Amino acid sequence: MEPLTQSSSISYCDSLTQYSRRKTIPVRIGDVIIGGDNHIVVQSMTTVDTMDTLGSVEQCIRMIDAGCELVRITAPSIKEAENLKNIKDELRRRGYKTPLVADIHFTPNAAEVAAKIVEKVRVNPGNYADKKKFEVIEYTDETYQAELDRIRERFLPLVKICKEHGTAMRIGTNHGSLSDRIMSRYGDTPLGMVESALEFLRICEDENFDQVVISMKSSNTQVMVQAYRLLVQKLDEGGFKPYPLHLGVTEAGEAEDGRIKSAVGIGTLLEDGLGDTVRVSLTEDPEFEAPVAKALIDRYTHRAGHTPIQEIDSYPIHPFDHEKRVTTEVYNFGDHNVPRVITDISKIEEITPKEMKQVGHFYLPELDKWKMNDQGCDFVYSGKNPIPFMLPNGMKEIQDFEIWRSSEDQRNKFPLFTMADYSLEASSHPELNFLEVVDTEIQEAIPLIRQSKNLVLILKTTNAHAMPAMRRALVSLMNAEIKIPVVIKVSYPDQSADETMLYAATDVGGLLIDGLGDGIFISLEKEKAHTREETLEQIKLHNSTGFGVLQAARTRMSKTEYISCPSCGRTLFDLQETTAMIRKRTDHLKGVKIGIMGCIVNGPGEMADADYGYVGSGKGKITLYKGKEVMKRSVPSERAVDELINIIREDGMWNEPEEI
Repeated sequence: MEPLTQSSSISYCDSLTQYSRRKTIPVRIGDVIIGGDNHIVVQSMTTVDTMDTLGSVEQCIRMIDAGCELVRITAPSIKEAENLKNIKDELRRRGYKTPLVADIHFTPNAAEVAAKIVEKVRVNPGNYADKKKFEVIEYTDETYQAELDRIRERFLPLVKICKEHGTAMRIGTNHGSLSDRIMSRYGDTPLGMVESALEFLRICEDENFDQVVISMKSSNTQVMVQAYRLLVQKLDEGGFKPYPLHLGVTEAGEAEDGRIKSAVGIGTLLEDGLGDTVRVSLTEDPEFEAPVAKALIDRYTHRAGHTPIQEIDSYPIHPFDHEKRVTTEVYNFGDHNVPRVITDISKIEEITPKEMKQVGHFYLPELDKWKMNDQGCDFVYSGKNPIPFMLPNGMKEIQDFEIWRSSEDQRNKFPLFTMADYSLEASSHPELNFLEVVDTEIQEAIPLIRQSKNLVLILKTTNAHAMPAMRRALVSLMNAEIKIPVVIKVSYPDQSADETMLYAATDVGGLLIDGLGDGIFISLEKEKAHTREETLEQIKLHNSTGFGVLQAARTRMSKTEYISCPSCGRTLFDLQETTAMIRKRTDHLKGVKIGIMGCIVNGPGEMADADYGYVGSGKGKITLYKGKEVMKRSVPSERAVDELINIIREDGMWNEPEEI
């Protein structure tokens, strides 16, 4: 692959090293302006039935009070679109002026009604004018143009209504609901997502309508990031106006997984100055989404003044598809190996076997044996506090060099060198050694490490603009043709668990998305003194976050993944309760992806990445999928989880959970 020059071939962001918000045109939604010089706007979506006016109003108020600046409400048919007026009027009567957004799928007539009532409408170009049948269609240029003419005829009335009423629009492409037409011509690709949006955007521009926001959502963070980057590039190359971007990861899931997955996708783009409004999609009540979005956004309020980073003149990574940095294998790092998890236990003195459960390894004293769960870390860093017992075979210990060189067991422990310690003449382990390097030391380190055969770098930074600083260091290694594996190390002062998950997912996940990094190491070094119990809880958080980031970035699948939508007024069952029930029965299935969708709008299309699907198809009725293939229709909800498990079992992907 030929390197792409940032100045000429890559224009998806202003700089790969200096934080700078992409400058867009402003789009007015009521009293809120997205883009321009305005702050990044937080938004979310209601889950109450749109026909429940008071229920919708009460939920809107909870969302607004939690920090939501735009509220989206589904309008699947004309009756719901018409009821948006009652919801809006009641909110205004109570003193709430927050703009409303109508969410439209399949129903242009509902969009046209809603556009006369609310401040913004969202349309999905994959299903606004098309019915998805998963058909492959051969098009000539003439027949494809005829399809575009048909779309124009269907879409044009909405554009004119929006212009007349001062209503903004979001053209919201979703990876899983690309039309058969787009799939036939461009495939299931980021380019297909971009072209899907541009078809509709061209119609808007032909009508001189520019109050448009664009999104490129996917449940696959790699696809999502690549699609947004490619969109910006294509807007620039095609002479389009710089439209604002709505950022989101579809069907991110719940709890820790949902937060980490959202941060990997959204945070990676925010790091490069992309994004003007953010919605974090969690399978939780919507008032819990806004604080997570705000926590992601707030990191960039004062980011522009960060310590300068040397510019990248030639970027050896292709930003529109995933290709792992080429590395040599050292022990079990690099080359074909999955990224490794190093967990810091260095602040625990006299650690015991029972406390290793915090890093996923369980000692069973009655059997005198170890068991490991799906978050059993690969290495523990003990620093200056060596572990006084024999570790299980699945885990190894890293010690500071000064401790290691006086250890009685140098064979089964591995040394961590500082730059001051390290030289080719120093005593070292014959198979695996670690060298900790700050990003600003990378040029100094290159001559020292060029001939090393048994070395893994631990890369960290003190720069507030952490991900680009470490990206710059990795590019220096690539330009010097050094193929040593690199583990990304991050550390944070005392903060909430949510912030630790979000920050690590952004700082490390952004590198993993680009194929950079052979492991993750969340350090305790900036933590203040805590009680033993509090430190153990931090260790558990860091360990699970490490595995979560690798999974969210699609670089190491160590646990079951749930692609679950955040619920809305279309949902046909209790999503939170059902997701919890399915998780309880299936969360031991490593690497299996299960889509849990509240209605047919969000499945099977939105769960395109899932191995199996559980989709609401009517009140109390579930349709079950294997990939995109329907396996069983209209299954009563009380039997649906059992039937789902039967499908997984028949497919040879089931195993019984083990007791630990």
